[in-house]
Amino acid sequence: MALPKVLGIETEYGIQAVNVPDSNPTSAASLLINAYVSELAQGVGWDFEDESPGRDARGFVRDGAQAPEVERHLVNTVLTNGARYYVDHAHPEYSGPECSSPRQLVTYDRAGEVILQRSMAAARRILPPGQEIVVYKNNSDGKGNSYGCHENYLVDRAVPFPRLARLACAHLVTRQIYTGAGKVGCEEEGAERARFEISQRADFFEEEVGLETTLKRPIVNTRDEPHADPQRYRRLHVITGDANLAETATFLKVGVTALVLMLLEDDALGPRELVLAEPVRAIHEISHDPSLRTTLELVDGTTLTALELQWELYDLARKYAEERGLAAIGSEDEGTEVLQRWEHVLGALESDPASLSRELDWVAKYELVNAYCERHGCGLDDHRVAALDLQYHDLRPERSLFSRLRVDTLVDPAEVERAVTDPPPSTRAFFRGECLKRFAPSIVAANWDSIVFDVGQDALQRVPMMEPLRGTAAHVGTLLDEVHSPAELLARLSG
Repeated sequence: MALPKVLGIETEYGIQAVNVPDSNPTSAASLLINAYVSELAQGVGWDFEDESPGRDARGFVRDGAQAPEVERHLVNTVLTNGARYYVDHAHPEYSGPECSSPRQLVTYDRAGEVILQRSMAAARRILPPGQEIVVYKNNSDGKGNSYGCHENYLVDRAVPFPRLARLACAHLVTRQIYTGAGKVGCEEEGAERARFEISQRADFFEEEVGLETTLKRPIVNTRDEPHADPQRYRRLHVITGDANLAETATFLKVGVTALVLMLLEDDALGPRELVLAEPVRAIHEISHDPSLRTTLELVDGTTLTALELQWELYDLARKYAEERGLAAIGSEDEGTEVLQRWEHVLGALESDPASLSRELDWVAKYELVNAYCERHGCGLDDHRVAALDLQYHDLRPERSLFSRLRVDTLVDPAEVERAVTDPPPSTRAFFRGECLKRFAPSIVAANWDSIVFDVGQDALQRVPMMEPLRGTAAHVGTLLDEVHSPAELLARLSG
């Protein structure tokens, strides 16, 4: 049976220093994070011991490929909610804690937005009047530079990676019809500039499969860094997604992808392989066509639109649910909700895409931009439209266009508030976050799969956490309540 789908999401935020002299994105991001950690949060440093971004799932590295650089000298903090908050390639990045369901992930993704908003406020309090650091939840600066929103999925190591890459690719290419954040302008070399695109990231993908994440971006990333028992688990690192503000889009982005991976693990994708003949070309063309009419050629010679391909995947998932159930996606109820929302969105995209303006980012922005152009008699090349596009993603509540659109929400604001400081109870993030809350002075560093303690002995003591679904509230909650010191905790764990 498919493994329970432990999920994660990492968002690099766009950043701008306003009226700050001699500033650059790296120093601005450092100031932002340090302001939050020093004033509003308790955290410890990141442990780089297990970082190996150059390990390739294919067992080799292509000549000339560049693995992501590990920047050990920049601010890098683990928060009490189990998340990692750090500077990555001149951007503030919030990597949410491991989650056990799509809805839980949406909650912690929203908590990340709150943390960034509070970071901006904290930075304003230490900067001179008139200066501020502004953060955008988007993926492109409009000048040819893109920054990522990456997802992570726990996958069975027994699934051969070439098969995983071959069969997951078509989904990752076509899902943008409901995960895209929308963008005015094209950054593909030689293409028409003044047009609306479904995805902010699609233009930046150049290969089907590969290791890199910042140059020659691949649709299927081969980084083999499981942050768990490498004999049992694989972490599929997905880099094709846009950073979404609409909760429904985030819910479907991770929920549907988790379902497709379950189908793949259980060999339930049917006799017909949905494999695109030219996936790189396809990811660009789908994004360039808000009408959703672009046809894609499969390796078997047939053609489908992105919408038709997603319908085929939906039908396979519905059959899978009837025969095997959906408990691996958190619960049967949540798996059913993913199916229902997926069906609803595909149906609306087929019949009336505009009806999804309260659910999907790209549709909301498309309607907003078209209304603005009609009202002001301007085209997509107008500088005011570019400003409107950026303002959609502005995380300042008083400036955000997204916040004025009354887009549907899925998660309870009270749960989001708790998620700012408290870890999810159903993954190992609970142990990480609770240890930081209780024993931070005795913790030297932490990462996804271990915590390093200093309890006054000759050597530091590392507690490994190689099972993503151990270290939960059910597993260690009572233990943490019973111990009174980190030394006692370590003794109980080793005993």
